[in-house]
Amino acid sequence: MTQRFIHPPTLDELAEIAESALADIPAELKRHIAGVALRVDEFPDDETLDDLDIESPFDLLGLYRGVDIGHKTTGLVANDVDMIFLYRRPILDEWCASGEPLRQLVRHVLIHEIGHHFGLSDADMARIEGEDH
Repeated sequence: MTQRFIHPPTLDELAEIAESALADIPAELKRHIAGVALRVDEFPDDETLDDLDIESPFDLLGLYRGVDIGHKTTGLVANDVDMIFLYRRPILDEWCASGEPLRQLVRHVLIHEIGHHFGLSDADMARIEGEDH
């Protein structure tokens, strides 16, 4: 289903699109993300940009924060919930520049961030996305 917008989607509307797209990610990834929270913000914060050595907040569409699955051990108590951040304004900028359907773009960003959760390479994520379509 293609959504049409008169105005750019709000944070809440983008979160709804992301939840819908999350339900549609490949089973290979979906079965392992129980407990990973999803959050939509306007932009990444300055600390995140500094940590990643990114100059423009428009250069980061999403981010996985937490301990990737390969580095988790039993017996450790997590300080924070693992979380996938999506950044509204950079996503909307990319959406306008690419012409890609918004839901498809959000799905791609989610797969990319979940892939980082598992320590997958960009090639692995492209393969997973390609198999799913």
